[in-house]
Amino acid sequence: MAAVAAAPPSVRPLYSSSRSLSPLSPLHLCPADPKSFLSHSTTGNKKRHVGAARGVRVRVRCTAVAAEAEPKKKKSSVYEIQTLTGWLLKQEQAGVIDAELTIVISSISTACKQIAALVQRAGISNLTGVQGAVNVQGEDQKKLDVVSNEVFSNCLRSSGRTGIIASEEEDVPVAVEESYSGNYIVVFDPLDGSSNIDAAVSTGSIFGIYSPNDECLVDDSDDSELSTAEQRCVVNVCQPGNNLLAAGYCMYSSSVIFVLTVGKGVFAFTLDPMYGEFVLTHKEIKIPTAGKIYAFNEGNYQLWDDKLKRYVDDLKDPGPDNKPYSARYIGSLVGDFHRTLLYGGIYGYPRDKKSKNGKLRLLYECAPMSFIAEQAGGKGSDGRQRILDIQPTEIHQRVPLYIGSVDEVDKLEKSSGGGEPIELLISDIGQIEDITEVVIVETANRHLSEVFEHEVRSEKKTEIATGAAEMLRSELPEP
Repeated sequence: MAAVAAAPPSVRPLYSSSRSLSPLSPLHLCPADPKSFLSHSTTGNKKRHVGAARGVRVRVRCTAVAAEAEPKKKKSSVYEIQTLTGWLLKQEQAGVIDAELTIVISSISTACKQIAALVQRAGISNLTGVQGAVNVQGEDQKKLDVVSNEVFSNCLRSSGRTGIIASEEEDVPVAVEESYSGNYIVVFDPLDGSSNIDAAVSTGSIFGIYSPNDECLVDDSDDSELSTAEQRCVVNVCQPGNNLLAAGYCMYSSSVIFVLTVGKGVFAFTLDPMYGEFVLTHKEIKIPTAGKIYAFNEGNYQLWDDKLKRYVDDLKDPGPDNKPYSARYIGSLVGDFHRTLLYGGIYGYPRDKKSKNGKLRLLYECAPMSFIAEQAGGKGSDGRQRILDIQPTEIHQRVPLYIGSVDEVDKLEKSSGGGEPIELLISDIGQIEDITEVVIVETANRHLSEVFEHEVRSEKKTEIATGAAEMLRSELPEP
């Protein structure tokens, strides 16, 4: 038997035969003494070591040679799950959010779990039907509206990280008592689509999170009924959607789904009833660029303007060479938007003869949903401009909303004129009782600045402004 050379401790010697040479890589066999290892015979078929044939003892040692390590992809186990809490902690470690925002979002998810349980037991617990009160918008409050609002508010207060909370169900924003106060502002609709509760149709909660802001265009100096603290709350809450740090919604349906963005994509978590935890089920959601589904309440068709009617008619009858769009309408913003987010298309709640400014609230519904849509590659618009650019002038301001795939929202804007300044100016001026030259100038400046930024080039500014002024003056009543 061949003698084995002494090997360093880090190298483990191997005894091998010719049969086991090939599998030895990445270990190479090397002669300990080059002189004792002679060359192969090149004649005939007798290929063997001459030294070995003469009975020379050959010492062989095994030397470990570094091999190129192939990168191994970690296979995700079917048993590996990521909870919302774990995901938030990873975002915190990556510097995307801070620890306080993690706590705020966690408290919101806790509120959503409680509301989900209430919704599921609404019929059993006698929580269906009308409460008997009317909210600030003049709408009848459902029993679950009141309870859900209390749940949401309590969870946010107890987090210790929110300074101001503003609910669609409350008259004014509320400052959290100092002992529990934090830095974040949370706006929310505790139960969107509550009119569907009695029929067990999809509902949801919507929220947006802001940082404090001392500047706002709202004028609350003449409101003697508001205290100083309430005025400060109103000022801080009135921020455009561009200032949102995070937004999301929770849909209560066949499953409970928590959709969230912190400004780095859109993620969805499904409530696992076995563990009582939200589990990551959709990563980096991207809304299709176009879609063949539209969601409008066509019961209001006769109240729409002619341009919107033509737009919807074209969707239903695009001609012999094109396939008509499918109509899907639940009557719950969360439910309709969630389908649009996954499948593409457009959701719309326009202004009409009955609701001059639209029906959905800018702060509590339109801005958070538009933030989510844009993070997913979609678009939110009021038919004229980007929703996130709109500066709120009051906390319960209503605006039209068109949201969904970029191509579909762009088509809507073009079909509705999306920036025809003369028509838009006359439309808005017609809603003002005291029409004066000052009103004309202020309204013209506001609308024209928006139009020039998005639709009209500067060289046409003079032409459009002149035409707008002439037509607006013709609308003035005779002195």
